[in-house]
Amino acid sequence: MTDNEQMRARWDRVMMANYGTPPVTLTHGSGARVWDADGTEYLDLLAGIAVNTLGHAHPAIAAAVAEQAQRLIHVSNLAAHEPGVELAEQLVALAGRPARVFFSQDGATANEAAYKIARRHGWAKDPSGGSLEIVAAEGSFHGRTMGALSITGNAAKRIPFEPLPGPVTFVPYGDADALAAAVTAHTSAVFLEPVQGEGGVIPAPAGYLAAARRITATHDALLVLDEVQSGIGRTGAWFAGAAADPDVLTLAKGLAGGMPLGACLAFGGAGDLLRPGDHGTTFGGNPVSCAAALAVLQTISADGLLGHVTEVGEALATGLAATPHPLVAGQRGAGLWRALLLSEPVAPAVEAAARERGYLVNAVRPDAIRLAPPLIITQDEVDRFLADLPDILTTAQETP
Repeated sequence: MTDNEQMRARWDRVMMANYGTPPVTLTHGSGARVWDADGTEYLDLLAGIAVNTLGHAHPAIAAAVAEQAQRLIHVSNLAAHEPGVELAEQLVALAGRPARVFFSQDGATANEAAYKIARRHGWAKDPSGGSLEIVAAEGSFHGRTMGALSITGNAAKRIPFEPLPGPVTFVPYGDADALAAAVTAHTSAVFLEPVQGEGGVIPAPAGYLAAARRITATHDALLVLDEVQSGIGRTGAWFAGAAADPDVLTLAKGLAGGMPLGACLAFGGAGDLLRPGDHGTTFGGNPVSCAAALAVLQTISADGLLGHVTEVGEALATGLAATPHPLVAGQRGAGLWRALLLSEPVAPAVEAAARERGYLVNAVRPDAIRLAPPLIITQDEVDRFLADLPDILTTAQETP
């Protein structure tokens, strides 16, 4: 047995089946490259699902984590720590508006905090409990905890765990008229992604988020933007939906470059809705993760990575769309977050064929391949993938 095969066997003996069995075991990485247990090298075009912002083993993150771990790893919420306060200050400054911050462990728990803020707002609107409805989008994904799952617009994920918190109304993503019809005086909040990630990397149509802002303001409902995947430079901007002036914005994934951290930013009056004792977390916002996030923010700024993401992302988009193969039906996305659209539902076969050629990608939908490489990926590395893509697609097409 190969080392990868041995690890798969060990996994199957002790791990729950919720993920399935991973095809490879990764042992180390550098930049946009990783190596598996058998020594095979891959170009990582997924970055831990948009998490490894600066790639693997980035010296700025490694140094920040090591230094902070030697000073202070954990404090309870009965004490403050400098990395957490500084990180909150920097996020508020990047947002450009007064806000208050809650740190969590990940995106789902950031969205749980946002859900609680929405509930508090609903009770403030109507103390009898008549304004607690949430409006969310079909095809959305906000997490797998029970609150976040309840506003996730994927019935297959929700139904096994019903009944869930509610009431929740789902509307077609990108349809401003449908959103306007669904939001009423009974709505406490609207949850939207500026780009639907798990739905297939689908950007909001032009004007949609601005319309959502007008609609929610008309009915005194909060606008919550889930930027768990889209935030922190992924689309070439710090926040993809900042222009819509949301009441609440959630972050995670790329925020700390691979360390576990989520954030919920609440602006204006929304930032005052949670009261002492309303919410909390043991590990969210720990000093080490916050130190890593500060290193991520500093590096993105110092190295001009927002402009790099825009430039290389456009080149990737152009190359994907121009790939000469009958399986290519187009591309969509923003920055270094793209979906290769396929003319046939063979995405799993494309993912496997890419892995055999040394590339890690994700079959996010049966007819779509998700690409979310580290923000530091080079143009040469992107060009190498684009050159090999036709052969990868042919192999997938010929797979029985």
